[in-house]
Amino acid sequence: MHSCGLIVVLGATATGKTRLAITIAKHLNSPILSADSRQVYRHFDIGTAKPNLEEQQQVPHYLIDIAEPDTTLTLADYQAQAQTLIAKFHAEGVTPILVGGSGLYIKAITAGLKIPKVPPQPDLRLQFEELGQNYCYQILQQVDPAGASKIHANDQIRTLRSLEVFYVTGKPLSSQQCEQPPSYPIMQIGLDCEDLDVYRKLVSDRTEQMLESGWLDEIRDLQNRYGADLPLLKTLGYGEMSDYLAKKTDLETAKLLTVTHTCQFAKRQRTWFRGSGNGDLPIYWLRSGSSWEEAISLL
Repeated sequence: MHSCGLIVVLGATATGKTRLAITIAKHLNSPILSADSRQVYRHFDIGTAKPNLEEQQQVPHYLIDIAEPDTTLTLADYQAQAQTLIAKFHAEGVTPILVGGSGLYIKAITAGLKIPKVPPQPDLRLQFEELGQNYCYQILQQVDPAGASKIHANDQIRTLRSLEVFYVTGKPLSSQQCEQPPSYPIMQIGLDCEDLDVYRKLVSDRTEQMLESGWLDEIRDLQNRYGADLPLLKTLGYGEMSDYLAKKTDLETAKLLTVTHTCQFAKRQRTWFRGSGNGDLPIYWLRSGSSWEEAISLL
C-alpha cells in the first residue's frame, strides 16, 4: 500500500466499521475521515452511532460535527472538505482512512464525482416540503428518472436536493454527475454479515444500547432546540423514536420498527456496494467482527 493513498472501510450499518477502522488507524498512525451523511451534523450522536469521545481521543476523527442540523451540508460541500483533508495528509506523508456506509459520500471521493455547486435554496425547499415527500418523489421520477431510481422513495433530503438542482439549473442532477477519479491508489475493505438472523440481532442489540445510552434524551433535546419538524428527526431511528415520544406508538413497536427499517436500509447499502453504485474499484470483503490483522494483511 502506497504511503500516500487512501484506505476505505465500508459496509452496511452495524457491521463494526468504526471499531475496525480505529484499530487499523492506531496500527498505521492514520487519521479517520467519516463518510456518514448524518454524522456530519452536530448533536446527532447516539442514533447515528457517531464515534464517542473515548474513540475520538484514540484516533483523530474528521468530517463529523461540521454542520448544524438546521442547515444543509451538500454532497459538494462534503467532497470539497474531504478532498482538502486528503491532500493535506498526503502532503504530510500520511495515509487517511475513509470510514462509513454512505455510498454516495464514498463514491464522491473514490470516483471523484463532479457535482454541480448549487447552493441551498430555502424558499424553493419550503415549497417542496409543503407538497409532501410522496408528491415530490413523483415529480423527481418525471424530471430525473435515472436519479430517482437511485433514491429511496422516503429519502426526503436527497429528493429535495435533486429537485433543487433541477429547478435551478434546468438539468437533471444525474446528468451533471461525471467522474474524475483521483490519481492516488485506493484500497477498499468491506465488512458484511451474511447471516441475516445474526445481523438482525446485532441491530437489535445496538438499538437497545443506544436507548440505554440516552438516545431518547438526545431526541428530546434536538426537538427542543430545532423543533419536532426538523427533517433529520424523520430519518432512520429518529423518526420511529420520535413517534414513541409523541405517543403515536409504544416503545416496543418503535424498537421493532427501528430494527426492521435498519435491516431494510442495510440491504440497500449492500446492493449499492456490491453493484454499480461503487464504481470500478474492487472491494475486499471481510465478515463482520473480523480482526484488524485480517484487514492489515490485505494492505
